[in-house]
Amino acid sequence: MFLHHSPFWLKVFFPGFIWRMPTREKKIYLTFDDGPIPDITEFVIDALNQFKAKATFFCIGNNVEKHPDIFQQLIDNQHSVGNHTFNHMNGWKTQDAVYLDNIKKCEEQLNVQTNLFRPPYGRIKKSQSRVVRKERQIIMWDVLSGDFSKEITQEICLKKSIQYARPGSIVLFHDSVKAAPNMQYALPRFLEHFSNEGYTFEAMAMK
Repeated sequence: MFLHHSPFWLKVFFPGFIWRMPTREKKIYLTFDDGPIPDITEFVIDALNQFKAKATFFCIGNNVEKHPDIFQQLIDNQHSVGNHTFNHMNGWKTQDAVYLDNIKKCEEQLNVQTNLFRPPYGRIKKSQSRVVRKERQIIMWDVLSGDFSKEITQEICLKKSIQYARPGSIVLFHDSVKAAPNMQYALPRFLEHFSNEGYTFEAMAMK
């Protein structure tokens, strides 16, 4: 069970996190979690290129270590990248020192200047976030596509993503094996729909 649209009360519970970009312009901020993954991340890059779209990729350090060539493609295509921990750690279930060390390990693997961080599963303790926010922006989301869920169809994934997106929305997709069937259906159609509505797709500044 999950919410496609982040409600007001959730944002109040996590003050200081970034849920949506402050703009009234027709701009959407696409984000992708859990890559880079062969073929899947490359599919995303190709789809974005077709619409001259930029995005932000929250990468798992272990995947960057295994697939440095695909990570380099993100940089070469001028997309932003962010830290998603080295091992996709759930902050709620991890001791603070271990969690913070895992973020640092991912940072070293990325080897680029970025202050963007997204906690896996959106789960981070307040004690952890207080430390993280000293040097990084914690980026959450306004719209959750739900592409990872086997409980929804490809059509619902697309429909809900379109329904809740608005100027400044941070939209979350995944470039992962699990999410690929829904994401590969929804993403190109999402891009086409909002391009036809006059929207552009922007990457987040990394510092």
